[in-house]
Amino acid sequence: MTQTAPTVTLVRGDITEQRADAIVNAANSSLLGGGGVDGAIHRKGGPEILAECRALRASHYGKGLPTGQAVATTAGRLGAEHVIHTVGPVHSTSEDRSALLASCYRESLRVAAELGARTVAFPAISTGIYGWPMGDGARIAVRTVREAAVAPVEEVRFVLFDDSAYAAFESALQSPA
Repeated sequence: MTQTAPTVTLVRGDITEQRADAIVNAANSSLLGGGGVDGAIHRKGGPEILAECRALRASHYGKGLPTGQAVATTAGRLGAEHVIHTVGPVHSTSEDRSALLASCYRESLRVAAELGARTVAFPAISTGIYGWPMGDGARIAVRTVREAAVAPVEEVRFVLFDDSAYAAFESALQSPA
């Protein structure tokens, strides 16, 4: 039985406004909220997300979620069933950390499949305060999603906050696989 590749779409907007089975959070390792996408998801999703993140810290992730890994919680008040938290790498010019960035997408898709999610919304992981160049981040994201998405995931949506991010992902999506 062959796997049908998921539909990959681009949306210019706010990830907290998405209706999807799972929304991916570009989290920090503490899982306790922060700035950017992470802060917006925690604020709009409400205290239920933070409560589950605290429980994860108290049980499995006492030292925090490792970079490149992913874990799910409720989505609280968001228009999704789950939030999948993943910790992206900080960009470095002295070492290649692209495998860690790819792992964020791959592990998030693995968790989404385990949850039975058919639709998954991603931000542009690590391209904000973590300094990953947008074009390279888009290329890694699109390539990894094309390679790693498995059933039951039918749609992967990249939700991009501004025009330059949208253009970078559009270019990556139009490139051959």
